[in-house]
Amino acid sequence: MSYTAPVRDMMFDLEHLAGLASISQLPGFADATPDTARAVLEECARFNQEVVAPLNRTSDVQPSSWSNGVVTTPPGFKQAFRQFAEGGWQGLQHPTDFGGQGLPKSISAACTEMLNGACLSFALCPLLSDGAIEALLTAGSDDQKRRYIPRLISGEWTGTMNLTEPQAGSDLALVRSRAEPQPDGGYRLFGQKIYITYGEHDMADNIVHLVLARLPDAPAGVKGISLFIVPKVLEDGRRNDVWCASIEHKLGIKASPTAVLVYGDGKGDVGEGAIGELIGEPNRGLETMFIMMNAARYAVGLQGVAVAEAAYQKAAAYAKDRVQSRPVDGSAAQAVAIIHHPDVRRMLMTMRALTEGARALALVAASLHDVGRAHPDAQQRAAHEAAYEFLVPLVKGFSTEMSIEVASLGVQVHGGMGYIEETGAAQFYRDARILTIYEGTTAIQANDLVGRKTVRDAGALAMNFASRVGKTEEALKATGDAQAVAMAGQLARAREAYAQVVAFMAANGKTEPNAAYAGSVSYLLLAGTLLAGWQLAQSWLATAQLGAEEAAFAQAKRATAAFYCAHILPRCGALREAVLQGADSTMALPVEAF
Repeated sequence: MSYTAPVRDMMFDLEHLAGLASISQLPGFADATPDTARAVLEECARFNQEVVAPLNRTSDVQPSSWSNGVVTTPPGFKQAFRQFAEGGWQGLQHPTDFGGQGLPKSISAACTEMLNGACLSFALCPLLSDGAIEALLTAGSDDQKRRYIPRLISGEWTGTMNLTEPQAGSDLALVRSRAEPQPDGGYRLFGQKIYITYGEHDMADNIVHLVLARLPDAPAGVKGISLFIVPKVLEDGRRNDVWCASIEHKLGIKASPTAVLVYGDGKGDVGEGAIGELIGEPNRGLETMFIMMNAARYAVGLQGVAVAEAAYQKAAAYAKDRVQSRPVDGSAAQAVAIIHHPDVRRMLMTMRALTEGARALALVAASLHDVGRAHPDAQQRAAHEAAYEFLVPLVKGFSTEMSIEVASLGVQVHGGMGYIEETGAAQFYRDARILTIYEGTTAIQANDLVGRKTVRDAGALAMNFASRVGKTEEALKATGDAQAVAMAGQLARAREAYAQVVAFMAANGKTEPNAAYAGSVSYLLLAGTLLAGWQLAQSWLATAQLGAEEAAFAQAKRATAAFYCAHILPRCGALREAVLQGADSTMALPVEAF
């Protein structure tokens, strides 16, 4: 069984939850109609199913390899990337002025999910290029934009993000890489960077590294970090002084080369020190890099949705084929396919509901970004962008934590065969495990949610989302449908738990930080669980707009939403208790007792 892109579900979310028709009315998005979106998604599905998905299993068995500074990607990767670039997929959401297609992020997000669902390791290369393009669009000079962005969009070059060093993981204040000014106005960079995704590979002619480093007179801490462009190959053809010392041997995403890069070892054609140029203002590099990180964090959330979808598809197919045991209700005298057993059905429904809820939330978040970028009214732009920024740590943190649960359930559905590599279920579990770690761990997302997104405005924006959930509850009750009324009650209880936690965070975030941050991840999971459920409840309401020819799809949507509300929303109550009552016990044990 191979990957099948969930185009119908994506289109439903885009049309009925994300408001694609309204987005197409905004300046610059006139071409982004539902018909255009459907055509783009269908072609994207074809490409990923036929070209990328077949690489997923083979590249896990034959991963990228390193030899004397050269990285060779798995068989088929180079050819697939060329087709990806020639198809225009790298430029989907980027400006037409630089060779992109200028489509909304909401349409691009659906395509990003497909690419990651087909082969997560392959998709990481375009993901980093997208971030580099966003950073250059925001902070690059006109000359830098002209020289770099078209080649990144065309796929002739790819991009990376160079933050981490051996002593500086999430704490970028400890970055030691240095940049020495040169008489010609350029810079020479020295240092080592680790965990650089696609920091070296053979799929493109050049790699553009965006590197955090310190100038000689830089102040200490994060306020002394600048951002530099350091291409692997200079425009005159000389090999720059940046080399891949090794690549990591990992639990999953084995085909994605995670490089150790050394700057300034004197191995290129330019002497000692990698030649680079400053992006933006000196000592303000972290601000620009955060643009790249934010784009990457959202994209990693989509990776979580994508891996969950792929794991669900494989588990559902296996459950339909695997015959084992008679049904508990005595409806058959012989063994039946395991999908008939209640607990297997519970696992599959959990996988499906979590995946569809997280997808809906991610696409709605993307639509907020689209409005925040294109609406003619400045206040509307600001309000929608703020709402998008609030959801980014949820899309990243909740969706990736969810993906591990879903992939683990996929192994469980397979039983003992799930633990055997040849079935492929284990690969999703291994691949998913990195998603809660890179581009900021779940705790970092949760700390952002508490500090920047909740405490800073005393919970005002967080409670605005609670108000929206309340309106959905009223709409459900107004239908008079027994299932909808039950869902409204389940949503209300989850919303009340959320509101109590928001109030706790707003009250304690500054005065009792240990109490607040001990519960930050629980708060994030509570918020993600509620808001994904809210979008599924919105889906339940939206099925009324579907025609008779889509009765089966509508029934499945309603059943999935009802399952989520009954089985997953109750987690919010437990998460509330962990936040409100759990801080003291979290910090109670002395350090020496561990």
